[in-house]
Amino acid sequence: QVQLVESGGGLVHPGESLTLSCTASGFSYEYYVMGWFRQTPGDDRDYGRERVSCITSDDDRTVYSHSVRGRFTISRDKAKNTVYLQMNGLKPDDTGVYYCLMNVDCQPYGAHWGQGTQVTVSS
Repeated sequence: QVQLVESGGGLVHPGESLTLSCTASGFSYEYYVMGWFRQTPGDDRDYGRERVSCITSDDDRTVYSHSVRGRFTISRDKAKNTVYLQMNGLKPDDTGVYYCLMNVDCQPYGAHWGQGTQVTVSS
């Protein structure tokens, strides 16, 4: 059974930084995508979650949403089955619950999810 355990959320001021981590276990896929989605109040997307960033298991290809590109960086430690999200220049609009995902692509349908970690950006 796939398990995703996240850590690193918290309360920060605008402009500050946070790093989220997500460690996966119990999987046997040769190819997979890991990444981050976030859920903010009033979000009406499917699953109520916005794609933030993903990285592939084979060649570390990355994708970012327009709202975080240039501020967030996703990376992966293959030996530890862990994905990181370095978040710099945080804004109040980045506030939400951040969920780690494992799937065959960077989409929420059919994905495995972590329990979520709260990120709050407030002055």
